[in-house]
Amino acid sequence: MGNPKALKQYGQHWLVHPPSLHAIAAAANLRGDETVLEIGPGTGNLTELLLAQAKQVLAVEIDHRLLQGLQKRFEEEETDRLWVLQGDILTTNLNELPVAPEVVVANIPYYITGPILEKLLGPIDQPRQQFQQIILLVQKEVGERLAAPPGSKTYGALSVKVQYLADVAVVCSIPAHCFRPKPKVDSVVIHLAPRPFPQVAQDPKFLKTLVNASFATRRKMLRNCLKSLVTPEQWHEFTQKQGISESVRAEELRVEDFVALGNFLGEPIISSNG
Repeated sequence: MGNPKALKQYGQHWLVHPPSLHAIAAAANLRGDETVLEIGPGTGNLTELLLAQAKQVLAVEIDHRLLQGLQKRFEEEETDRLWVLQGDILTTNLNELPVAPEVVVANIPYYITGPILEKLLGPIDQPRQQFQQIILLVQKEVGERLAAPPGSKTYGALSVKVQYLADVAVVCSIPAHCFRPKPKVDSVVIHLAPRPFPQVAQDPKFLKTLVNASFATRRKMLRNCLKSLVTPEQWHEFTQKQGISESVRAEELRVEDFVALGNFLGEPIISSNG
């Protein structure tokens, strides 16, 4: 199956580098009894590897041009092992798929990384625990932000929100030259393992507001970012309790510190639009 012309409207960049394809499939560590949801199978290069390692593959492809090629490439595959559905994953009801996948593997368009993450993981106030693991190929900068530890330059609101919902790790880097057409940036493979956070947020919706407000002005001390949510007395008491400096900045706080702060404050003192 040749590579059709990539369409900019779908952010298509075909991964054609065999070692990179194998690295993505290997990141799922499939045992042979899983059902895999593949988002954007494209020409089927990764699909072929997943079929060799999984029990079943459900491939959702938005580009109708590619369906015939996928069906022809896998025409000898048993019908109960591969489903190819035409549709937009962002509008697909994940609870109404023909089979129930435990694993997600995808080379996703960079421009919809955020919406796809929220689709698969849910927001922090409505987490989705549907998948055991999610392996995504994303823009390098975004992948590094997702897995960033506190104190790093790339640690931010996205890091906190995603790490509250899942364990995150960067598996490997994939240079731009491994794609056709070649994108302008390099990529990384990330592995996400959704799980309940060990320290539960009593009010996840408020936690979301708190995190957004904390990183709204990155270089400010956190107490100044949260003036509408925290009194000086509360801030002093909380920092003493947590053993952190009163002049701490948002990027220095761990995810568990944000959860602890949200639980400590309870309802915000002044309503915030954060």
